[in-house]
Amino acid sequence: MTIFVKNKHTLQIDEFKFKCCIGKNGSTRNKEEGDKKTPKGTYNIENLYFRKDRKEKPLTLLKCTEIEKDMGWCDDVRFPKKYNKLFKLEKNIKHEKLKRKDHKYDFLIPIKYNFNKPITGLGSCIFIHLTRDYKPTAGCIALKEKDFLIMLKLIKKNSKIKIY
Repeated sequence: MTIFVKNKHTLQIDEFKFKCCIGKNGSTRNKEEGDKKTPKGTYNIENLYFRKDRKEKPLTLLKCTEIEKDMGWCDDVRFPKKYNKLFKLEKNIKHEKLKRKDHKYDFLIPIKYNFNKPITGLGSCIFIHLTRDYKPTAGCIALKEKDFLIMLKLIKKNSKIKIY
């Protein structure tokens, strides 16, 4: 099962097409930290992270992890051992906080871009997450919640995402 991001407005799984948004500056094969671009290529996906205090655990074959208040995803190039990894928040390390006030990360799936042996500066925190208004992202792919929930029913642990 492959998730296709055909262009900056369309995510497709089998015959299902969903409106989406991507990075503010489009997509690229030469991703850099902070460039607001979505990385082109084919990648595995990680687990589903969700806000149990706001949402029920959805129907999905993905492993589900509850988002705790001290969870972050490191985007600090000064810490290569933690870069582009889930970690327990520390004040002096730049990160994406997973427990946000807005609802973008009520559901999120990390895309395994620059993931297994991350190279600092090549980009981090590339997620599939929620949007309410389809405003461009910092490099992630975002869907409305109803479409995200349909996608969760279609994909499996070994699903890949292909970004054009």
